Amino acid sequence: MSVLPGLLRLADAPDGWAGAAAGPAGKRAYGGLLAAQSLAAACRTVEPDRAPTNMHLQFLRGGDAGERVTYRVQPTYDGRTAAARRVDAYEHGRMLTTATVSFATALAGPEHGVRNLPHDPESLPRTGPPGPAPAVPLDEFDIRIADDTVNGAFVRRFWWRVTAELPDEPLLHTLIAVYITDLYGIDPALAVHGHSMRSRSHRSGTTDSSIWFHRPVRAGEWNLLESTSPAAARGRGVITSSLIRADGAVAATLVQEGLMAERVVG
Repeated sequence: MSVLPGLLRLADAPDGWAGAAAGPAGKRAYGGLLAAQSLAAACRTVEPDRAPTNMHLQFLRGGDAGERVTYRVQPTYDGRTAAARRVDAYEHGRMLTTATVSFATALAGPEHGVRNLPHDPESLPRTGPPGPAPAVPLDEFDIRIADDTVNGAFVRRFWWRVTAELPDEPLLHTLIAVYITDLYGIDPALAVHGHSMRSRSHRSGTTDSSIWFHRPVRAGEWNLLESTSPAAARGRGVITSSLIRADGAVAATLVQEGLMAERVVG
């Protein structure tokens, strides 16, 4: 039985909603789970015809992967076709993240954003994530990574799909996309300089994440997260990414900031 949907379904709590712990206890909570559960909590408070259009989330403190997290949602706006929510995540009274989420009904308008895919993911070796991920049910994902430096700039192409059977729930597929796209998200900024999160040469991790939702995704089909880093300074780097479906349509745009500070010895 698939573990992933259970991680993204929230339980009622006295002051909001509670998200399941992924474990193992004592390890740092996975930021992608906090982001996906924050979005799930916000979605519980709006009408079903209003899909999320964007989410902006700040990581304030690290959490324990073995602890459940409580999500408190504050309505900030409800209009005729749009809504907005603030979501704060707590672990034993300590705020871990704060987020704003915007929603809107679908409207008719011009569309663009279709890309030619660089290669067939089936032709790539099954690599898994760029480093260890003890809090992620990796046996339910097929992950294939192709890094490109041909033109002198580092591009990470992160192909992923869920191999476990999933219910036909569009929101669940969106939550899974949010969940997986934070997996070693800041790593491309380090890779520009020949480093990686896996080597632990630097203190690293996501500090801020924004995502704009354009089109639905199907988590059981191939999706490509294509990432580059336009700038890094002051011990922090920025990643810009496009989430592209198997048909070439851009489903989401992401911008992430992360810590990439040199470790001080002594």
